Amino acid sequence: MIKIGHPLLLIFLGLVVIAILTLGILPWIVIYGLLLLSIGLTVWILWTALLGAGFQPTSKMVVRKMLDMAEIGPQDVLYDLGSGDGRIVTEAVKSYGARAVGIEADPIRVLWSRMSLFFNKIQDKSHIKWGNFFNTDLSEATVVTVFLGDKANQKLKVKLLKELKPGTPVVSYVWTFDDWEPVKVKKKDRIYLYRTFE
Repeated sequence: MIKIGHPLLLIFLGLVVIAILTLGILPWIVIYGLLLLSIGLTVWILWTALLGAGFQPTSKMVVRKMLDMAEIGPQDVLYDLGSGDGRIVTEAVKSYGARAVGIEADPIRVLWSRMSLFFNKIQDKSHIKWGNFFNTDLSEATVVTVFLGDKANQKLKVKLLKELKPGTPVVSYVWTFDDWEPVKVKKKDRIYLYRTFE
């Protein structure tokens, strides 16, 4: 019986590796592996677009402008819908002292965000929920931030007006809400501030 550390087994494995390298099998394995990886990454990135918005990180400068526009402070509970990597949640807690909740459909980004909250030592004032924000109660929010798509914004408008208290700031990056006048606009940055009404 040949044991795992036996010299004959090691020589055999060495010969198999040499045969694979010289016969050109390894390059095909690498090519197929890279192809599968690229297909997997494409599906991972684009599937969230089916839910309302693909992942596109917001710059730190835009995040600050969004939070400044909402006049967020320690008394606020921010909900970031489609929170991605959690950068708005993190900034709201660290720089503005607010409590913050992110809602994200992608489980990998949820794990990434939760690790970020842990390493930033802000998990006591923040949380990332895994799920669809259309199925989440938003009534606790005193501020809402979104960077979704046009269709998602239009669908979300009804939910926001139904669940949020009148006067709650809703800050949208890039996309507007139809038939809802923003109270403040940073046209150059494409940031729109709305307030809910009865």
